[in-house]
Amino acid sequence: MGEKIIGVHAIEEGLKRAASGSILYISRGMGAHTEALERQAQLTGKVIVKKVAKVEMDRMVDQADHRGAVLDLMVPTKGNQARIQNLSVKEFCSRLKEDEGALVLVLDEITDPQNLGAILRSADQFSVSLVVIPERRSAQTNTTVVKVSSGAAHYVPIATVTNMNRELEYLKSQGFWAYGSAMNGQAVYKTVFPKRTVLVMGNEGKGIGQLTQKLCDHMVTIPMTGHIDSLNVSVATGILLYEVRRQQAAQ
Repeated sequence: MGEKIIGVHAIEEGLKRAASGSILYISRGMGAHTEALERQAQLTGKVIVKKVAKVEMDRMVDQADHRGAVLDLMVPTKGNQARIQNLSVKEFCSRLKEDEGALVLVLDEITDPQNLGAILRSADQFSVSLVVIPERRSAQTNTTVVKVSSGAAHYVPIATVTNMNRELEYLKSQGFWAYGSAMNGQAVYKTVFPKRTVLVMGNEGKGIGQLTQKLCDHMVTIPMTGHIDSLNVSVATGILLYEVRRQQAAQ
């Protein structure tokens, strides 16, 4: 079978895209809590509903907080829409028209699945064209990430790459300008973002790596007046994505 999804909102989104043969597992004795999901699954005409014991469901998702429902998506066959939109950076660039703008989000070692899920939710809301994630030293799109993203992980194109800096250099060769987030950067509201923008967000603790920072054309920051020195990376990402899209809409 395919990816196991937990969380009511994530399952609701997953059911919309479920291929034939997917299974919605419902824990026995949950009552009204899971009835709406069961009805939605039945209405798809594709998803099988199975009632199982809670202990079996706990084992199925390695003790994760499933709240009585787990969706096991059948991996779509060729021709069906993919569960998670995975593609390479080069493939993404090849699809862009000559003068077409795009917003790419590069995540430099975001290790907390909660942060990655929240970032993907913002990426969906602000129509990010592509999210680039390194395959090592980074959270990946597992069940926790999909749940935290409220299913947004199904809608945001993602490129999982072996060498993030090489991909960043390639994006720049395709007309993108790279903007990294750092405390000592220029105030974001004073920065003019072009129609092809790469936003680079760094690790929760150490920020953007030195080599990656050198590849950034500019560094930007969110001016703050509070008593702590920084925002959570998922919150900061949402603010910066909003500002980029606000400017592009005004242009």
